[in-house]
Amino acid sequence: MMTPKQKVRQQTVLTLAHNDYEKGLNAHAFFKIHDHARGEDLVQDTFMKTWAYLVKGGKIDVMKAFLYHVLNNLIIDEYRKHKTTSLDVLLEKGYEPSVEHSELLFNTLDGKAALLLIQHLPTKYQKVIRMRYVQNLSLKEMALITGQSKNAMAVQAHRGLEKLKLLYNHA
Repeated sequence: MMTPKQKVRQQTVLTLAHNDYEKGLNAHAFFKIHDHARGEDLVQDTFMKTWAYLVKGGKIDVMKAFLYHVLNNLIIDEYRKHKTTSLDVLLEKGYEPSVEHSELLFNTLDGKAALLLIQHLPTKYQKVIRMRYVQNLSLKEMALITGQSKNAMAVQAHRGLEKLKLLYNHA
C-alpha cells in the first residue's frame, strides 16, 4: 500500500512527465495512426496505464522510454483492431483529397520514405536510428536502454544517419 507521501511524490513525477512529454507523445501517436483525436486518447491511456503501474508499486528507471514503450504497445493494439477503408468508399461518402497542402504532403511522404528505408540499414543502426529520430530519445536515454556509452550512441546515430541519407538519395 502506498503512503500519502509516496502518492504525492508519484503524482508529481507523473505530472512532470506529462508536462515534459505529452507534446512529443501526441506527435508520435499522430505520426503512427494519422488521427489526432485517437492519438490524444492513446496518449491519455498511456498516462493512465503508467499511473496504474506506479500505484501497484512498479519502478520506472527512465520515464520517457517507459512512456514511449507503453504508447507503442497501445498503437500496436490499435493497428490490430484497425479496419482499412477503401478509397472508393471514402469518395462515395464525399471525401475529396486536398491539393492545397502539397508541401506538407511532400514532407510527410519524404518522412515516410525515410522511415521505410530504415529497415534497409544494417541491423546495428536500425534500432539506434528509430530510438533517436522516431522516438526522440536523448543520447543519455539511449545509452541507459542499450547499456552502451553516450559517445557510442552518438557515433552509431551519426553513422546510421549518413547511411540512411545515402539510401534515401539513391531511392
